[in-house]
Amino acid sequence: MSKAKSKNKNTWFIKIRGSYLPNSWQAWALYVPFTAFLIMVIRSASMNSDSPADALYAIFPQFVCAGIVMTWIASKASK
Repeated sequence: MSKAKSKNKNTWFIKIRGSYLPNSWQAWALYVPFTAFLIMVIRSASMNSDSPADALYAIFPQFVCAGIVMTWIASKASK
């Protein structure tokens, strides 16, 4: 049990149900700007598009790319 605790302290993220949650200050330092970026993308797309479809076309690729990068970082930092 002590090995699990020591391993858990060294990990930045915890894997839960196919997702990763921050477990350290380093993870939060990545997670907060990531979330702010997603909010800025939504805001920018909603302000600069004429229709909901245009907004979706602007939001979707950026969300996918950002999600892939964040998942890759979390998977490497959670071992």
